[in-house]
Amino acid sequence: MYGCQQVLLNPDKELAAVLEFICTEANNLMNCGIYYARQIWFKRRRIIGKYDLEKEYKNNKHFQALYSQAAQQALRTVSESFKSFGGLMKAFRKGMVADNPRLPKYLKKGGLSAVSYPKQALKIKDGQIRMPLGKLVKTWFKIASFFIHKPSNLSFKDIKELRILPRNGCFYAEFVYLLPSVTADVDSSRVLGIDPGLDNWMTCVSNVETSFIVDGRKLKSLNQFYNKRVATIKLGKAQGFWNEELASLTERRNRQMRDAVNKAARVVINHCLQHRIGTVVFGWNRRNKDGIELGKKTNQEFVQIPTARLKNRIEQLCEQYGIQFVETEESYTSKASFLDNDPLPVFGSGPEGWKPSGKRVKRGMYRTKNGEFVNADANGAANILRKVEIQLGLDLAKVCRAFLTAPSRVFLWNSKKTRTKGRGFSPSRSILLESPASLHFVRGQV
Repeated sequence: MYGCQQVLLNPDKELAAVLEFICTEANNLMNCGIYYARQIWFKRRRIIGKYDLEKEYKNNKHFQALYSQAAQQALRTVSESFKSFGGLMKAFRKGMVADNPRLPKYLKKGGLSAVSYPKQALKIKDGQIRMPLGKLVKTWFKIASFFIHKPSNLSFKDIKELRILPRNGCFYAEFVYLLPSVTADVDSSRVLGIDPGLDNWMTCVSNVETSFIVDGRKLKSLNQFYNKRVATIKLGKAQGFWNEELASLTERRNRQMRDAVNKAARVVINHCLQHRIGTVVFGWNRRNKDGIELGKKTNQEFVQIPTARLKNRIEQLCEQYGIQFVETEESYTSKASFLDNDPLPVFGSGPEGWKPSGKRVKRGMYRTKNGEFVNADANGAANILRKVEIQLGLDLAKVCRAFLTAPSRVFLWNSKKTRTKGRGFSPSRSILLESPASLHFVRGQV
């Protein structure tokens, strides 16, 4: 299993010019490859082969401006995208994919694309990594290579690939490295159910007498501020308007989202390791954001929260620590009463006249058949466990009302403990994220 670490580069003018040049050449080369691959499809209805683009463009000036292996990686990225398109076309014809796939489109003219260097192209010198340039660059500018600092927490022998990523006016060095295998002391019969949401980004309930909520209101606030600033700046401007201020705002917002995803995923994994939980069940309805109609405001909040990326990050960490990750659909989990053991049909196949015995009476409050009140999202998380109870052979006897009523609340960014009443029925205990998860970014000097 491989991991990635991104380092924000602070290049001087000379290095910034080199980075911008190679990213521009990579963008131009990829557009050349896309053009050729599209023509092959239009004329012959054939998907381009893995090495066809390299043979076609080995004498191209954009190819020769890049280091040969970096140029090959750029063209293989194009061929892989067309290969994926071909696979989706086959799946669409068989009725396995709902939407008709489209051919890969051209990249923005004059834009910047990522440049990848495999390990064998890299050399270490005085604690810096040497990255070679292409033949034409050596001829034109008399520059053979450039250097970037190696992160102190990575060994050079562990690095498998290095990518230069241009994003919103910034350059990042992304180091791909082999993650060490981790043997965790976990038990697969111990399970954690996760119900994703908005104010409560993740509500987690286990069968080992624990429950907690990862707060999502700060995330909504960050998105709201970003959208308000973007709307103000774009007011009265032409469609497609973009400037440095918008790029800076977008980059800041994206970093905050990545930080939140990493911290929230680490909260879940640390909880699993602490309580020897060996199975994580994530409730997820595929395509749940397509054509959603929750109102203009809620639509914006729901669609922009990166819950899918959070799910993928939790899955990656589960794989690293040997924890089983299970994804299940979550239809009727919010309506059905866990304590009353209501049936949980699959969406679209429920029995005629099905009605839950309990009811969600207000935001955060669920009333059971006997008039008992529990946290609505905790009730949903427990029902997600019931969805796979028989399939995984789970024992949910310890999931009781006590842990569905007042789950602990985890704040990802708070600097001090606070006790919040919350909206509706949410008598949750506040918990600090005591040791922040390792950030996705390491700021470095070049």
